[in-house]
Amino acid sequence: MASVAQDLRPEPIAVLPPGWMPIAMAATIVAGFSVQFLAGRSTFQAALPVHLHALTFMGWVAIFTAQATLGLRGKIDQHRKLGRLALCWLVLMIVMGFVITLRMVRAGNVPFFFRPQHFLVFDPLNVLVFTAVVLVAVSMRKRSDWHSRLQLGAMALLMGPAFGRLLPMPLLAPYAYEAAGAACALFPLIGLGVDLKRSGRVHPAWLVSLAVLAAMIFLGNVITYSPLGDSLYRMATAGSSGAAVPGLEFGTPPSGGLITGR
Repeated sequence: MASVAQDLRPEPIAVLPPGWMPIAMAATIVAGFSVQFLAGRSTFQAALPVHLHALTFMGWVAIFTAQATLGLRGKIDQHRKLGRLALCWLVLMIVMGFVITLRMVRAGNVPFFFRPQHFLVFDPLNVLVFTAVVLVAVSMRKRSDWHSRLQLGAMALLMGPAFGRLLPMPLLAPYAYEAAGAACALFPLIGLGVDLKRSGRVHPAWLVSLAVLAAMIFLGNVITYSPLGDSLYRMATAGSSGAAVPGLEFGTPPSGGLITGR
């Protein structure tokens, strides 16, 4: 039994994930938001908090891509220095993620293919789970096989909004969130397949990433349809126009077309 368990463990220094994966993930995110802009569903006329939110999260995409590139090129000192900035950046992402979610819910501007109460729960939960996975990856930085794959798994958690802009979300309701979440599994599954082809076995980090994604989607639904979800929605919308919007009902498609980030 001991020999079997040992065979299932990844090697201390395993082959890193393919170098194209971080670039492909970043390109997918840029493509999603570019399509949104070209389709006229986003605008530079948005309020300042929306721009700050966009700069914060696209800033992470730039940090993530740079970190991956430095690591692959063996520039470990620069990788570590940028990593310190990345840890500080996580705080900014949590703050801006919460700010924009509350702003949209209170204004009653949640996309009509999401239930407002569900949006209030899953958006902040997504950022918090992403941050937790990044911190676990950092704690395992001496195990490059785990570190690199968990960072990719964390990035996959952030790709829901990008896939949501590439998928026909109105047609996917009432499971639009679940569909975007399932799409986030694409890159971990690709990584899993690459590892299997290279070494004949699956690195556990990919399975952890997929399990975290599934647990996040499940937990978001559990909280949404619980008394806790009801209380959170009441507190979040108190004293705002969003209080008049039923938290567990879908909105009506806007007659003038959907404009995000208002």
